[in-house]
Amino acid sequence: MAISKTDKMIAEKDGPIGWITFNNPERRNAVSMAMWEALGDIVRAYQADDAIRVIVLKGAGDKAFVSGADISEFEEKRSSAETTKVYNQASGRANDELLHVGKPTIAMIRGFCIGGGVSVALSCDMRIAAESAKFGVPAAKLGLGYEAKGVRKLMDVVGPSFAKEIFFTARQFTAAEALAMGLINRAVPEGQLEACVRDYAGMIAANAPLTVGSIKTIVGEMTKDESTRDLALCQQVVDRCFASEDYVEGRTAFMAKRKPVFSGR
Repeated sequence: MAISKTDKMIAEKDGPIGWITFNNPERRNAVSMAMWEALGDIVRAYQADDAIRVIVLKGAGDKAFVSGADISEFEEKRSSAETTKVYNQASGRANDELLHVGKPTIAMIRGFCIGGGVSVALSCDMRIAAESAKFGVPAAKLGLGYEAKGVRKLMDVVGPSFAKEIFFTARQFTAAEALAMGLINRAVPEGQLEACVRDYAGMIAANAPLTVGSIKTIVGEMTKDESTRDLALCQQVVDRCFASEDYVEGRTAFMAKRKPVFSGR
């Protein structure tokens, strides 16, 4: 599937699931500028593909989901305020594409999920991790500034106190700690991770896409400041569900005691 401009990002379709793999295992899937750009390309392609109903992100190998930014590029890409701004814009665009894509997204986390990896995971709707996974944001150990948008994204998931703990300590947290904070949805045994993610992705893909999409839209609006929420949009996506062929299919299937087959129309 020729979507990515770099072999460090792999796009694979498996039925209704669109897989995205961070393929830089020799650097524990650290993300380069080219990889950030490719991530946006793949997400846009999956958004345009009606056959894809769920997007799953993972890291190549068993050492890491994403271990952060590729520090080997820092001297060239992040050594000055100007180059850092360009780099941050590229990573920010990719995360925004992922955050706002109109399809449900799952981060399948094995191994290290550090720095930019946490940002990618937070841009997904759900995070399912192996019990051996490790999480952390080491910005305070590197002297990096963290923009308000990124802090808000973490705070919306774990709350202010845990967000402070994660940033202040810059330490690594276990999957059990991440689960207790609400940073991840589920922690499962290492050998069951992919099966669990596939099961969840299949479960979501079998449901009515318009209903799933409407919930994603509404939750997104409700996490905004009250003055900026688009309540008309929220009502519009609800009305679209009730006017859909899938609503007819859902009712008909229920009465006939069979599984519904939804078309997304």
